[in-house]
Amino acid sequence: MLARFQNTFKKLMEFIVIFLMISLSVLVIVAVFYRKSGMSLSWYDEVASVMLAWLTYYASALAALTRGHIGFNGLLNAMKPSLRVPFLLIGEVLIIGFFLLLAWVGVEVLVILGGDNLTSLTWVPTRLTQSVIPIGAVLFVIAQLLSFPDMLRQARSERGIAGHEDVEIPEESPENA
Repeated sequence: MLARFQNTFKKLMEFIVIFLMISLSVLVIVAVFYRKSGMSLSWYDEVASVMLAWLTYYASALAALTRGHIGFNGLLNAMKPSLRVPFLLIGEVLIIGFFLLLAWVGVEVLVILGGDNLTSLTWVPTRLTQSVIPIGAVLFVIAQLLSFPDMLRQARSERGIAGHEDVEIPEESPENA
């Protein structure tokens, strides 16, 4: 059940990240053509920066799900398994605590923003653009919790926590060169 939810969550996050990347790319290309033709889009800079922030938050949640974000697995792996688990738990509590705090503060920011709107697109509420803060933080927490059981299992093992350095890269051969 957990693996199924994790897979669905991963696919959803991948879809959102790919959609945002494609949308941002299209927006930048369209804006360049408009600018080159002498008709700059007045709203481009503001919308592109918002989309980049959204991409950052949603992609960080996807990275957390695959544990592809910054980590110190080497430090944990240098410890005995009996010490690895408590330090992993401390790290998880700190990370999840930080992102829960970020979500709470993000909601407070939305309250403060009240009736503000974007400068260039006055019909777009700033609450919509800044909603990525609490939403992204909650998604990050969900991703951490979904990936935690596997991290705990690895921390308990003699081998330790697999990191990026453990991924085997195939050597080039005449067939794939």
